[in-house]
Amino acid sequence: MKTNTKQLTLILAVFIILSLSGLSQPASTLFRVIVSPDHKDWTYKVNETANFSVQILKDGNLVENAVIDYEAGPEMIPDQKKEGMVLKSGKTEFSGTMKVPGFYRVRVWAVADGKRYEGLATAGFEPEKIQPTVKDPADFDTFWSNAIAEARKINLDPKITLMPERCTSEANVYHISFQNEAPGSRIYGILAMPKKAGKYPAILRVPGAGIRPYNGDSGTAGQGFITLEIGIHGIPVNLDPQVYANLMSGALSSYWTVKMNDRNTHYYKRVFLGCVKAVDFIFSLPEFNSTDIGVTGGSQGGALTIITAGLDKRIRYMAGFYPAMCDATGYLNKRAGGWPHYFRNIEPKPNEVETLAYFDVVNFARRVTIPGFLSWGYNDITCPPTSMYSAYNVINAPKELHLFLETGHWTYPEENEALNGWLVNKLKRP
Repeated sequence: MKTNTKQLTLILAVFIILSLSGLSQPASTLFRVIVSPDHKDWTYKVNETANFSVQILKDGNLVENAVIDYEAGPEMIPDQKKEGMVLKSGKTEFSGTMKVPGFYRVRVWAVADGKRYEGLATAGFEPEKIQPTVKDPADFDTFWSNAIAEARKINLDPKITLMPERCTSEANVYHISFQNEAPGSRIYGILAMPKKAGKYPAILRVPGAGIRPYNGDSGTAGQGFITLEIGIHGIPVNLDPQVYANLMSGALSSYWTVKMNDRNTHYYKRVFLGCVKAVDFIFSLPEFNSTDIGVTGGSQGGALTIITAGLDKRIRYMAGFYPAMCDATGYLNKRAGGWPHYFRNIEPKPNEVETLAYFDVVNFARRVTIPGFLSWGYNDITCPPTSMYSAYNVINAPKELHLFLETGHWTYPEENEALNGWLVNKLKRP
């Protein structure tokens, strides 16, 4: 069977999405570095000692005279480092503690044949007591209410184009766009809807960081749901993948830092407003049942999940993986902050701390009033668990946290199934 250009493009797009989304389990390696805390739940009381065992394995056997590099200490801020340590028996032990609620991490690299093989484990010390460091601006609600009101003065002007090559026997798939917060500023996405006439619940899928094409979710649509998967950068989401690679390496490189000293022009302002306008778009669809709508995503998408739920009270349920953008000021308080780690290595410039408080997930989490399902692991380096707990612990609404302890910035299939199953079951109506 011959593969045409469109099929090749679609295959490459799927590959890029899987590569960048962080939602797939990493492949195994020749050498395995196993780091294990001595509590099965990886969780300890403050001032309790966590003991970590380290094993370097090849073909399931301990590697004699293994050479390792390691670092240990509070996550993202290790206070112990050493290179070239030789393990005669192929194993060793570490220990650590925390005097305040937080996370202690042991990270080990086995060095062999010019390559480094990594293993890590992270102990949580009363994480349910972690509190955010970011301030809650006094005019936070007024700022966002006014911004949404101004954005809604711009007509949606929806454009909907059927994509026959992506339709299934049970779902129609469309490339769509609508105006966002300014004339000519548009949000693009992939809309999938059941072919059978009726009124359906809806799921808004918000994206992880980066720039990429999207396929939509025709599978869930075929089960009786409207699904809308959006991009946030104001460009169509069905272009050649190279277009997105060029933008990520060029004009939109580090887009999350654009105008981060001005709340009115920061890049994420149009993104957050675009999420609300996406809800407006869903409510404009005659096939939507006008009641049941959830939002979901991972990483930056996990952040946008909480943010959308905090901004728009029409959202009924939220379900997210490892939310980014939580407690940016953590690093200014000698502990881990969330992606994109604004202040990890540099001091803030004037107005940056004040501006980013209007965009910090923590302050949207304070305003969530709906049921939520969140999931992450202790070993996440991209979105440190300290930062995520900072947001989770201030949610004053029904919430579920499902821990898959050893995961980093990726998920097990079972984790995906649990989250998607929860959201679908919540949105199903008798």
